[in-house]
This record gives sequence, structure tokens and C-alpha cells, in this order.
Amino acid sequence: MPEPLPLHATSGPDAVLPDALKGHWVDTRAPRAARPFLKLARIERPIGWWLLLLPCWWAAGLAAIAAGRPYPDPWHCLLFLIGAILMRGAGCTFNDIIDRKLDAEVARTRGRPLPSGQVTAKAAALFMVALSLGGLAVLLQFNRFTIVLGIASLAIVAIYPFMKRITNMPQFVLGLAFSWGGLLGWSAVFGRLDPPAYLIYAAAIAWTVGYDTIYAMQDIEDDVIAGIKSSARYFGDHTREAVALCFGLATALTAIAIWLVGGGFFAWLGLAAFAGHLGRQVARIAGASAPEALMLFRSNRNAGLLLAAGLALDTIGRALLAG
Repeated sequence: MPEPLPLHATSGPDAVLPDALKGHWVDTRAPRAARPFLKLARIERPIGWWLLLLPCWWAAGLAAIAAGRPYPDPWHCLLFLIGAILMRGAGCTFNDIIDRKLDAEVARTRGRPLPSGQVTAKAAALFMVALSLGGLAVLLQFNRFTIVLGIASLAIVAIYPFMKRITNMPQFVLGLAFSWGGLLGWSAVFGRLDPPAYLIYAAAIAWTVGYDTIYAMQDIEDDVIAGIKSSARYFGDHTREAVALCFGLATALTAIAIWLVGGGFFAWLGLAAFAGHLGRQVARIAGASAPEALMLFRSNRNAGLLLAAGLALDTIGRALLAG
């Protein structure tokens, strides 16, 4: 069995989980009674909601270019931000309820609130419902098509926690859920789905499989013991090549989407910066330790922001030239 972590790292509301940001306000300033619930929602690990949010912003940028708007809709972008934080928290809480026994067998996760006994399953379920209702309130601000589309994503979210038990590629199912914003960001503008939306959704799925494979590299030894399946285990010695393929596919699909909407210089510059960042990650995968894999995984926030910024600047630049 894995060696136990030190007591301060595995139990109590003051526990600092291995993949949490050090010195985060959840661990230093939040009321102690609230800390286990904030950790259930992964508030001290913001990379998750960033990765859920970025496909929304990509699609919003593409839609703004296609519609000839001077910039992506700020109200939509704000709603996507709030919704990403709430729904990522609800999804993670649901995942932890389902996985609490498996999490107890993995060194990196056994200190989480449920397996460590800080929160009961019932309390976690009530917390999940509250977060979901908040997410629903955000979703109701959009057009009817987007509301229905957003609700449809819950089917994928519901099955994801079980995928690591039955498939070697749970990362693909995660991608189906985490990339849904690529559809929502487009439908929020047009009230329908068009080829660029499907392309950016597929690109985000490939990106997700790539970065989450890097993330799974941290747990390979424990996953073998616990019987948890992952793409990192499946790809084995070919992980670097597999991630390179995923990132290359994400770049190619995004390029087609940009071409279809008539993207200009800044859109292509953003894509080039995105691709360059992904290439740097691939170059550093071989022999990466667990802390290095976590660092590479987290760096995908910056990669995604480069693309989002390029798409937004493309709309702004066009508006300035037209004015």
C-alpha cells in the first residue's frame, strides 16, 4: 500500500492537499468550518475552473469574429466565469462522493474532505445541490437553446466518475464534459450550433485529453494499486507521443475554426502562441517527476489564455480599424 502522508497533510480542516496552491486563502483565512466545503469545490485549486472556462471564452471569441462584433460579449464572459466556478465545484463534489473509497487508496487524494472524514456524504450532497442551483441561475440568463444545451451536459458529468473503473481513457469523457463551453460560447451568441462551434469543441476535447494525461502522470503507481484506469497508464512509455498527438489535433482543429470564421492576424498569432506553449510542454514531459507534471498541467491555463486573448484582440483590432 502507498506510504501514508504526514498527519498535518491528511486530516482536519487545516490539511493542505498536495496539489493545492500553497498559502491559498482557503487554507489561511477562510473560517475553519467552511474549509472542507471550499476544498470539496476545489476553490484552492483554481486551475480546474480555468480549464472549464477557457473553451467558453474561445467560442465567445470565435462567435464575435463571425458576427462582426467589436469584442466578445462581456456579460456572457462574466457569466461563463461564475458558472465555471460553480459547476466545477458541483462536479468535483459529485466526483468525490462517488470516489471517496478509491480516493482513500491514493496518496494524493486521501486527504480530501470525504475520505478523511471531514465531511459526510450527506453534507457533501447538499452542498453539491446548492452549487448546482447557483449554476442553474447563471444558465437561465442565456437564450433558450443555450439553456437546454447546458442542461444536456449533465448527462456526461453524471457518468464521468465511473469511467476510471471501466475504460482506459476516462480523460476522453472528461474532455466531453470540460469542453462543453466550446458549444455554449457559440450558442449564446447565435442561438444555434454551427461548424466552428463543433470544431472548437473537438479541439478542446483533444486538449483536455492531453493535459489531463499529464496530470494523471502523478498517480500512476497508486492507480495501479487501486485499480484506477487512466490514459497515462494506458499510453505508458508512449505518453509523450500521445500527448503530442492530442495537442497537435487541438491546434489543427482550432486553425480550421479560425479559418471558417475569417479570423485575422491576432487570431492566428494567438493560435501560434497556444501551439508554441503546448510544444514546450511536450518537450518537457519525458522523465517528469510528479511535481513537474503538476506544474506542466497547471501551465495550460496560460496556454488557453494566449488563444483566448488572440481571438479577443482580433475582434477589437478589426473594430478599431473599421472606426
